[in-house]
Amino acid sequence: MTTELRVLDPSEWDRWYGVLELAFGGVPESPEERRLWRDLTECDRSLGAWDGDLCVGTAGAFTFRVTVPGGASVPAGGVTMVSVAGTHRRRGILTSMMRRQLDDLRAAGEALAVLTASEPGIYGRFGYGAAAYGVRATIDTARVRLSVPEGTDDVVLRQADLTGSSAVCEGVYARLVPTRPGMTARRPGWERLPLIDPPGEREGASPRLCVLAERGGEVVGYAHYAVRSDWSSTAAEGTVDVHQLMGLDPAAEAALWRFLCSVDLTSEVRIRSRPVDDGWQHLVSDARRCFPTVRDLLHVRLVEVGAALEARTYQAPVDVVLEVEDAFCPWNEGRWRLTGDRKGASCTRTGDAPDLALSVRELGAAYLGGNSLVSLAGAGRVRELREGALVEASVAFGSPVAPWLPHGF
Repeated sequence: MTTELRVLDPSEWDRWYGVLELAFGGVPESPEERRLWRDLTECDRSLGAWDGDLCVGTAGAFTFRVTVPGGASVPAGGVTMVSVAGTHRRRGILTSMMRRQLDDLRAAGEALAVLTASEPGIYGRFGYGAAAYGVRATIDTARVRLSVPEGTDDVVLRQADLTGSSAVCEGVYARLVPTRPGMTARRPGWERLPLIDPPGEREGASPRLCVLAERGGEVVGYAHYAVRSDWSSTAAEGTVDVHQLMGLDPAAEAALWRFLCSVDLTSEVRIRSRPVDDGWQHLVSDARRCFPTVRDLLHVRLVEVGAALEARTYQAPVDVVLEVEDAFCPWNEGRWRLTGDRKGASCTRTGDAPDLALSVRELGAAYLGGNSLVSLAGAGRVRELREGALVEASVAFGSPVAPWLPHGF
């Protein structure tokens, strides 16, 4: 039977989402989580693959604005909820959904597509490159000490109700969005995401807690965390799980880290995800005792090469001709002249000789400044065709602040 691909009707959401849950292990989410994702699902931007009356594939897109180097907030399709039923693999269903999605994003005028990958190996063939990374760590607070900056003692901390403090926390988050590539502006409804705390997923930890950092009566930071109790035969060895920490300045962040590292009856702080250049790494006395690991977070796909490269700025003057390979979106194939600096950029079609050759996947990986073109060239993924062009473009594409995505979607 031929599989039909169509836009999701809201009345079909439960069956559609059930296919997604099954693909991700078959464990139903809590009613609270399910309500949130139902409310956030943009059905007119979601696709279902149907074999008769049976839903066998899902894919959705959120309407996002993503910060890019230079601070601009750029429209992007947040690709999400992608699955294919195990009974219907190797029939081209995923490819057809990816094809339709990118065509729809292009028609909507969105030059970027972004996603978080449960299996990173899947999306490279559709032109997505890993562009932002996060650090996980476990700080051994019994052995690690913090050296905090001047002004930390001027920050006042107070415990706050998680839900009741949501508005002020979102205000802090919104002020930070333009400062780091990869961060997404939260549309109405997304403020509920940090508050989701199903008891069945706490794994013995406390309900999620909130502490606010204030200076002069103004909230300048916050942390969402939970405490997991544990005891050895001789001492308390609890864990502080850090779900989110945001500070408007180094002193506010340091005050929050100092608090989390000194919670009674705990001996470690577990960090779920922080930027790779995050300041806490320079506060600790022994980074080895923090056991950091890095993993990919945000994958980027340039839907329209010219518009995407013009949407960001470049930290050094650049004038290069890029030979772009993009078999999946052939409208991007060919040569593009990129000229730009810190003030802006132009990227147009050209017949001039190319300086660099690369695929759209490498452009996505370098787009937010989290991967250097020199590094990608070291893997054979970028070819230099004019001497000096690689370093010129690599420096220009860089970002003084590492890209990061604070939450999944």
